[in-house]
Order: sequence, then C-alpha cells, then structure tokens
Amino acid sequence: MEKFEYKSAVTGLGMSEVGRRLMRDPMALTVDACLAAMEDAGLTREDVDGVCTYPGNVPGAGGFSGAGAHDLIDVLRLRPNYHNSGLEQAGQLGSIVTAMMAVAAGLCRHVLCFRTVWEATYVQLQRTGKIRYSGGGGRLSGGMEYRIPYGAASAANWIGMFCSRYMHDYGMTKEQLGQIPLNGRRNAALNPYAVYREPMSMEDYLSARVVSSPLGLFDCDVPCDASVAFIISHVDAVKDCRRGCGVGFEAIGTANTERVSWDQGDLHYLSGIDGAAKMLWTRTDLKPEHMDMAQLYDGFSFNTVCWLEKLGFCDVGEAGAFLEGGQRIARDGELPLNTNGGQLSGGRLHGYGFLHEACVQLLGEGGERQLPNGPRTAVISSGGGVPGSALILTAP
Repeated sequence: MEKFEYKSAVTGLGMSEVGRRLMRDPMALTVDACLAAMEDAGLTREDVDGVCTYPGNVPGAGGFSGAGAHDLIDVLRLRPNYHNSGLEQAGQLGSIVTAMMAVAAGLCRHVLCFRTVWEATYVQLQRTGKIRYSGGGGRLSGGMEYRIPYGAASAANWIGMFCSRYMHDYGMTKEQLGQIPLNGRRNAALNPYAVYREPMSMEDYLSARVVSSPLGLFDCDVPCDASVAFIISHVDAVKDCRRGCGVGFEAIGTANTERVSWDQGDLHYLSGIDGAAKMLWTRTDLKPEHMDMAQLYDGFSFNTVCWLEKLGFCDVGEAGAFLEGGQRIARDGELPLNTNGGQLSGGRLHGYGFLHEACVQLLGEGGERQLPNGPRTAVISSGGGVPGSALILTAP
C-alpha cells in the first residue's frame, strides 16, 4: 500500500503555560504555543502555509474553544494555502490527520496545528459574573432533551453508566480501574507542567467524592488553561527544519463505524473507538506488542479501559486483569501508559497533550520522565463517546 502517512512528519512542538485559572486570554496562550512550535522547527511565519485546529470557534462552547483558525491567521498574519477547523472530525487528532493529508496532497509544506482550552478560567469568570452565559432559551433538541431533564448534562453521567455496565458484566473492580489514575499521578510527579503532582494513594482514590457512580473525582480529567501546537511538515521539507529530522507517522485510524449517539450502541464500550482502533492495524504490519508506549485518551479513566481493549492490548472483558496491580502500565512495564500524567493529573489538553508527549519521548527529550531504552514506537488516541481517532508514531 502506498500510504500518505509516510509523506509527513512532526518537526516542531510548542506548548504554552499550563495551569488552573491562569486568567490569561486564550489567544495569548495560542500565540505562545504556536510561536514556540515554529521556533522548535526552526521556521518563520513566512514558512507556514497551512493551519489546522480543533474545534475552531464554536458558539456557546465557552472555555472548550479558545481560538479558531481564522483568528490565529489574522493575529500572526499568516498566508496559508489551506486551513481547516471544526467539530465534525475524527476527534481532536482528526485535525492532525487533516494536516497530514494537506501535506501529502501537495497543498502545503508546513502546517501549523493547535488546540487551545481555557475552561478553568472561563468557569471562574462565570462564577464572578465577569462572563455571562449566552446559551439557553427554547426547547431542547437532540440527545440533550433526554438528559437535561434528569440532570445528566455531564459526560461523567453517561460514561459512568457504561462503566457500571462493564464492571457488572466483566467483574472489573474499582481498585483495578484506579490503577489508571494512580499510574497517571506517579508519572505526573516527573512532569514539570502537570497540574497535579503530589502523591496519591489507593486510599486517596477510593475515598474521593463520587462524581457519577462509579466514577470518583480522580477518574475525571482536570480542566485547565493551555495551548499545544505542532508543525506537520512534508518529508521532503524535514531537512530544512532545525533538527533535520521529525517524528514519523506509521498509521492512522479514523473510521467511524458506530452510531454517534451515546446510548444506541454497545453499552459495554464507548462509541467512536471501535472503528478507529480496527482501522489503525489494517494500515501497518506492526502489532500491539510492538508498541513501546501508549498515550491513550483519559477524559475519564473508563475511556482508557475502552481503548486498551479495542486496540488489542488485552482481550474483551480482560482490562481489569491487565490493570491489576499497575505493573503492566508502569514506566518500566510492558506498556508504559500516559507518561506525562495523562489528562487525569497532567491537565485536560484535550488529546493534543498525548501527541506532544509521544513526540517528546520518541525524540528522547523527556528529561527526568524520559522512558529508558529509547522508545521507537508509540500509539496515541483521542475521543470515545464521540468519534475518535488513533495514530501510530515512529522515532526519527
């Protein structure tokens, strides 16, 4: 197969300040990350000829959406040949795939991709009356008309129901599920930008307040303010970048084979994962056992359970046994998981944080948290409950 994945590489990484309630304008965070990515790649604004982001400007989305492609193009005075943003992509990493396709098609040489969130500050501004909620009014439609009357507005409510069904049918225990946030917290202790770095015990995890049974506080990701950016370059242009090399793409998974609604599919697993996971392995000769690490979406701990099984790291219903004791997913285990702390402790960088961490590790630039033995491959994912995507990356 002639794969478009081989025609592009990640040549620049950028990240803004990360924190809770930074009280900074989201465009300022975006500019910080994007300029850092360009500098890391050794490029100037004149070199950037593409811009992709997720989700762009979404009316009424509040801190979920920090800046759109048009906003950034105007602020940085970019002149792209191609730009793209929107919610209807294969998860947050769908914007990376779009950039790869633009490069492979010859539309661009260097595409700037970014994702900005400022949910922590937005909520604080709402609480203090400095921002007024602009939504509401009229009749509810779509899925929310079945959820809002019962107070089930949060994804924690819906995902908690799936997790309950899974635990009931397959016997996964709360202690086994807790290995995901505990592992994340241990890894976050080595990550200078992580939101939560203090130690956490299993007792701390089990005694935390319930958010939506069986999910407790530490099963839920941490809203924060941050922006993450990348330069996706054509392989022929990699030599012009600062490192002279880039992190390669081996395979993508973007298939959306399930019903998008939260409650009309297999109630053991979140939708939006199965198609992407299956497609991923059809585009490579590599297998799950060839992955040196996994950076798997953990908007909630149960998202990661679904990705572990759907990607084939363990059999159906066997995630609990796979997670037992936490040894397999530890930094020195057979599948180091979410080595930056994930979103449960590192902060909700909404999918882009996993790509950033995978690239850092594959470039050998992880510092104190660098995995031993020089990792050469990584699988990353985004989404679950909504259409998701997965990528396999390779070291230069």
